[in-house]
Amino acid sequence: MTTERIGQDHDEDRGAQERLRRWRLVLGGDSADGTGCALSGRDAAMDGALAALYGKGNRPGTGRERAAGLGASAPSVARWLGDIRTYFPSSVVQVMQRDAIDRLGLATLLLEPEMLAAVEADVHLVGTLLSLNKAMPETTKETARAVVRKVVEDLEKRLATRTRATLTGALDRSARVSRPRHHDIDWNRTIAANLKHYLPEYRTIVPERLVGYGRASRSVKKEVVLCIDQSGSMAASVVYASVFGAVLASMRSISTRLVVFDTAVVDLTDQLDDPVDVLFGTQLGGGTDINRALAYCQSQITRPAETVVVLISDLYEGGIRNEMLKRVAAMKASGVQFVTLLALSDEGAPAYDREHAAALAALGAPAFACTPDLFPDVMAAAIEKRPLPIPDPT
Repeated sequence: MTTERIGQDHDEDRGAQERLRRWRLVLGGDSADGTGCALSGRDAAMDGALAALYGKGNRPGTGRERAAGLGASAPSVARWLGDIRTYFPSSVVQVMQRDAIDRLGLATLLLEPEMLAAVEADVHLVGTLLSLNKAMPETTKETARAVVRKVVEDLEKRLATRTRATLTGALDRSARVSRPRHHDIDWNRTIAANLKHYLPEYRTIVPERLVGYGRASRSVKKEVVLCIDQSGSMAASVVYASVFGAVLASMRSISTRLVVFDTAVVDLTDQLDDPVDVLFGTQLGGGTDINRALAYCQSQITRPAETVVVLISDLYEGGIRNEMLKRVAAMKASGVQFVTLLALSDEGAPAYDREHAAALAALGAPAFACTPDLFPDVMAAAIEKRPLPIPDPT
């Protein structure tokens, strides 16, 4: 047997062992898993952390003894959280945390400071904390606010710069001037407006009419109303909308109002300078009365033609359906740009009321899910009164 062939056999053996190792971690070590693979060291520790969450009960294994459940004490959960952060990347840690909260009923343990200190903070954790806000003891609230603030600051760093740049451009383009200075000329629109003045012999266009961007001013150009459903299923959307609300409120040329609702309506506009205050002013859970919320928003509109209303809701209406649709139709007829987002998150296709979504589409207000990265483009299109960049359904 040649040296090359021996090397190939060795590589194949190592590949087979690695496949068995991975299958052993996936299958969990039951006698029926068929791998015959024993785990040790770091692999055994990873297996133990997975078993605590995904195991089915005490059972013998070829590595460490496996047992489902994390117990009922915060210290044992905190140790487990530390373990998974050691063995798995951040994205996997966040998934395992969510599964632990859902599968093992650990939400109440998040009310303890030592537990919160060990958690990997993300949007979903913030949603859980907000739903527990009213039950949270005073000793935990300071830690919870610190966790929420970290997530909010990370989101602002990611989203603020592009949002401001995109919307500033949209605001300037929405105020065209016919005698622009040279550096304010919108060349694409100028060329389009003067195509009939093309001189083929010179292969050029004579720009008899210039089209320019409006010069930025300190006056308010647009009014934006964010109307956010705070039912429990909308937790991630509430977090993102609060961050975007704070970013929009920081722009002088946009007057921003933020309204949250369930069966009651709460105007949180005066807290927009701090999105953490906005989030702790919400009350996740409860029913939904979209009609009442839209009635309040409608009452606050003073310049319909310069107003964008963004309804963020899964459209499961508990109020008066026909009145809700009439309000949307009335706002659109008055000149309001109306946007309906079924979700503002990265969670994929949301559950929503399809009948209400179809009714809104028939009114010229199509409802669609929107990722945080797409939101600035949606708002820019609404400000410029052009078709919204609705993503293709998946």
